[in-house]
Amino acid sequence: MQRDKSEQGNEYILKESGALEEWTKNRHIRWGEGCIRGSINKRFIKEAFESESDCFKLQPETMKVWPQGLTKVIMDDWPGYDLNLFTYPQHYYGDLEYVLIPHGIIVDRTERLAKDIMKDIGYCDIMILCVLKGGYKFCVDLLEHLKNISRNSDRFVSMKVDFIRLKSYKNDQSMGEMQIIGGNDLSTLAGKNVLIVEDVVGTGKTMRALLSSIEKYKPNMIKVASLLVKRTPRSDGFRPDYVGFEIPDLFVVGYALDYNEYFRDLNHICVINEHGKEKYQV
Repeated sequence: MQRDKSEQGNEYILKESGALEEWTKNRHIRWGEGCIRGSINKRFIKEAFESESDCFKLQPETMKVWPQGLTKVIMDDWPGYDLNLFTYPQHYYGDLEYVLIPHGIIVDRTERLAKDIMKDIGYCDIMILCVLKGGYKFCVDLLEHLKNISRNSDRFVSMKVDFIRLKSYKNDQSMGEMQIIGGNDLSTLAGKNVLIVEDVVGTGKTMRALLSSIEKYKPNMIKVASLLVKRTPRSDGFRPDYVGFEIPDLFVVGYALDYNEYFRDLNHICVINEHGKEKYQV
């Protein structure tokens, strides 16, 4: 399908920093209706603008994405995707503002993180500590990609998984104190290569408290992978080793992220609206 690159108002701006080449800037494209197939990276960005491929089908919106290291940054002025472009549970109709990150992009970004983790850690045995409940979906998908890499290599990597729950939110507000629930004796992490898998890092205080609890048992290594990091003035500066997306300071749901146990069955990461908060508050 021929792309109309002169249509005003339908632009996709991507700026690469660091060692990455700047592929496009202020270029225009006519997007079709539908969903995304493929990941937001150099190869697909180039194809989206320079080929006749139908890999990308987006609504006409402006999205600015800056990678910081291995992080895709969603800017504050990104308006998101119209809910009408996607399917989602009918019982959430009227409870959401927009789709922030479609499921397809999450899956592709998770695969990229798995490759980065294996490259950095090397083919060493890994003890994965999944932070429940919001992190379970991200952890399952990340683990599957890690296993696929191991299967296609000439060296077996042992991956064991344990689970822990951290309670720090009531409604959409942090309670300020972290509660550790469940999980085996953390002393079993001594001498292990530990990968903590989390859904969202906000202020960083919860993760710092967890790391402090684990470090006293002297693991060989600790790395943190978080699907999301929020830009918030309340942040204490903590930065995970691996980040899927840096997002504005919004309360998001979906892809196992919840609001008082609701919205875990939503595939996309969405922004909840005030009606949804009021409807499901406790």
